[in-house]
Order: sequence, then structure tokens, then C-alpha cells
Amino acid sequence: MSDATPPAGREALTPTQLHVLQKLERSGPPVIFDHDDVAGLIAEAEDTMRDLSLRLGGEKLVVFKSFIARIHGCEVLHLQPDDFRWNPATAAGFVAHKAIELSLNWRGTPSPADAVDEAIARLADQDSYRGDYIAGLTDGAHAELRARAIDRTTKFLQQFPPLPRSAHPMLESPVRWRPPGTIEFSGKADLVVGRPEGRESRRLIIDFKSGGTSPIHLHDLRFYALLETLSQKIPPRRLVTYYLDYAELEVEDVTMDVLHAALMRTVDAIERHIALTIDRAQPVKKEGPPCRWCPVLTDCAEGSAYLRRGDDP
Repeated sequence: MSDATPPAGREALTPTQLHVLQKLERSGPPVIFDHDDVAGLIAEAEDTMRDLSLRLGGEKLVVFKSFIARIHGCEVLHLQPDDFRWNPATAAGFVAHKAIELSLNWRGTPSPADAVDEAIARLADQDSYRGDYIAGLTDGAHAELRARAIDRTTKFLQQFPPLPRSAHPMLESPVRWRPPGTIEFSGKADLVVGRPEGRESRRLIIDFKSGGTSPIHLHDLRFYALLETLSQKIPPRRLVTYYLDYAELEVEDVTMDVLHAALMRTVDAIERHIALTIDRAQPVKKEGPPCRWCPVLTDCAEGSAYLRRGDDP
């Protein structure tokens, strides 16, 4: 987004939009990573995943950012069956993302409410778990979901600088990497902007959050940067976490150190998963905010004590 908004267009931006734009723009010379450094990272990742696949004994493993976060959190929770269920609070994110996607491609300028209503209608027609959830909403749940999604969509459209077509914006675009073996990486960032050009790193990976800050947010983006590098052979330029409720953003420039750290954290997670599921190692408990919704909380003295202490934000 170095030249995405012409000077005349900047005059129409709000102070918040201008602040965001200045954080996203490139300053200084083009960012071009050393070809051998990137090739070495990819070779290291391929060799490591090949060895870890052998330890899995043929089991297929898809690695998501949530998988990594769970294994580095409470290992007892990681081993529990995934019984996630959508509700208006959690579903508002994907509805708002769909509404924003429609807004960026709409003829004219839709209101956030119109974009959300169209997003809900389109999602309800999808043959998917999300579609089934939307189609089965009660009137009250539909109203709550709509209100939450409109809030998020409005904040994005009012706070974020307009994204021109030349920025090639992609919302929730899936990215996968399949190295030799049975392990696959998968991710879907909220927003990716930037047009590829040769070996220059131009793309920005952006995640939107409706709550407060967490170290996990940075790790999630680093995993996306690693995945982008492994699949596209060119690292992204910058990672951005945008907090809608605060109209603030945290930014990190991508470096080889960042990518190697992301790979190490991912490898550590896979190795520990293998230790727990194949080698039957004893899981380690770790108290934290996820204790609130942990399915084994009633039998976990550590988690119950943590919540009683009032440490849960």
C-alpha cells in the first residue's frame, strides 16, 4: 500500500484512517529477502516435517494456528475432543468478514447493515456448518448476531482506509502448504493486501480483533507469515493486528528471525502433540483464560483455583 491512496484522497481520510494508512505504508527501500535464506528455511521445514511425519506413523495431521496455540497452552485441554459450537458472539466475526468482502466489491457504497443482511442471506445458503448455523437461528439469536456483525463491519469501514482494487485485497483467503509426508499447514488470515512483483515482499497480513491484546495474536500472524513464505516462496512484508474496539494496531516487520521463530514454535507444537498422542506422555496443565470454557473444569483443581483468584480478565 505504498502508493495506494493518492494525495488528494488523503484529504478525505479521517485521522484514524490516516494513522492506519501511515502504519501500513512502506517507508524506505523495497524489501527483498535473500533467495538462499528463504530457500534454506523452506528446505529446513520440509526436512523437519518429513521426519515428524515418520514419527506419526502415517497419521495425517493438519496444523492450524489454533492447534499451535492449544498445544502451547494447556495440554489437557488440547487432548479434549473439539466440541466448539457457534453462538452470536463467535459467529459475528465470519459474518462481518463476509459483509466486508461484499462491501469492497459492491456497486456503490452499501450501508453496513445492508452488507451484513446480504452476508447473512448468502451464508445461510451455503452447504456448510456455518450455513447450517445461520439457517437455524432463532429470531433472538439472529438479531443479536446481526447487531454484533454490524458493529464490527461499521468499525472497519469507518476506521480502516479505503482499499483500492490495485491493492488486491483478499479476505479470508485459504492458504495451504503440503510438504513431503503426512503433515499439512493451513491458514486463513482475515485480510491480505498487496500485489506481488518479482521477489519484492509487498504483501501485508492483517488480522482483526474485537477484544483486547494477547501475545497469541502475534504468534498467530507469525504462523501466517511462515505459511505464506512456504507456499509462495516470498515472505510477506509486514504483520498487522488491528483492534477494532480501540481503533489501534500493532505492527511487526517480517524478518528471517521472525520466520525461524515461527517455524520453531510450530515444530515444538507438533513434537509435543506426537509425545502426547503417540508416546503417551503425561499432559501438563496450564491455567489461563481458556479455563472459563474448558470441558474438564469441574474436575480441574488448578483451573478452578485460577478462576476463583479473579485472574481471569
